[in-house]
Amino acid sequence: MSQQGPILIVSHAGQRSLVGLLDDARLFPLIETDWADAARAVDQVEPAAVVVAMPGSRDADVTALAGQVAARKLYTPLIALEPMGPLPANAIPFIQGRGPLDRLLARLRAALRVRALHSTVQRRLADEPAPTRLPQGDPLADATVLLMGRGGSYPALSVALGERMSIVGALSMEAAGKQLNSRDIDGIVLGEGFTVRVADAFLTVLSEDARFRNLPVILTTGDLAPHYELANLESLLGEPNQIAINATPLIRQHAFEARLSRTLRAIDAGGRIDPQTGLLTQVAFEREFATAIGQTLSAGGGLSVARFAFEGTHARAQLDGARIISHTMRQMDFGTMRPDRSVIVVFSETDLRAAHTIARRLSSVIRQTSHGAGHQRFEPTLSIATLQPSDTPTLLLARLDRSPRRAVS
Repeated sequence: MSQQGPILIVSHAGQRSLVGLLDDARLFPLIETDWADAARAVDQVEPAAVVVAMPGSRDADVTALAGQVAARKLYTPLIALEPMGPLPANAIPFIQGRGPLDRLLARLRAALRVRALHSTVQRRLADEPAPTRLPQGDPLADATVLLMGRGGSYPALSVALGERMSIVGALSMEAAGKQLNSRDIDGIVLGEGFTVRVADAFLTVLSEDARFRNLPVILTTGDLAPHYELANLESLLGEPNQIAINATPLIRQHAFEARLSRTLRAIDAGGRIDPQTGLLTQVAFEREFATAIGQTLSAGGGLSVARFAFEGTHARAQLDGARIISHTMRQMDFGTMRPDRSVIVVFSETDLRAAHTIARRLSSVIRQTSHGAGHQRFEPTLSIATLQPSDTPTLLLARLDRSPRRAVS
């Protein structure tokens, strides 16, 4: 794997075992420095990753270094070994516990893959004539975490996590499996309420599925991390707010990786896909819509249009709803997010009755997601119109906007 730079190790004392581990794994060059020279080393050597040994370091050192690393144009992972308290937003925790240090290799390689993906996106954007852009802002605004549990800490964890990202709850392993298979998840927080045997079975299934091997999984009730091949599995104990703070960097990294993947798909589609939602851009939608109406009127068949409106919800929830629709709608259908944050979906070869059935299915998936503290749920309001022989794209959309709206149940 190309690291595009050395790995910088920062500590107050020599890290012989760590250096030996990385050297044996052929992750080099390696550069060691102490905290006094850490800032200069970051500027001079332009590291691919920074690993800091936290015992004995001061919080101010970590915060300043994290800010310097975060300011770099190319994503540079910062991994904090054995953190003693809350971490900066971009410092990924690694707690060895009773497990072997070689768990760090998987964590580091997963982070370097995100860096390589970021480099690929930057290169493709520089050569891409289409107006695709990498979305800006905190990737955490795009993140959704699956909170599992039935114990007393569940409400407090839901509040602590919900203040930072979107959350979806699961009270059972079966419900969690459905969520993982039906939507994009950027992290799992496993709370109280499950026996060791049940938790072990769940983590084993995750580790055997290639889709989830780099997914952040946060254990809040025990130290099971050494036993599973999950690169971003971590045990975080303590108060719910501290757990949420230290889990956030891993979840943010995964959300950033998902953002990069959506951008690559948009580039591959020639700029027709919106990298924020996965739906068509407004311009591409208008072209596709006009073509679909023309073909339907000339060849016969059905075509229906649905409008999902998310009034009264946070912008984060609106984008999340658009991504859920993109992820779950049929391959034969297409849609876009309008400037007013509503989502238009075109159901090809579909009459009005079938369109209502499909829309209810999409809406039921959206309703499973909770946003913000307190598990406030939202339901999109829906209007549906079907193509008439005299319709043009403008007339059909105008009739759709005038149609009565209702929440789908």
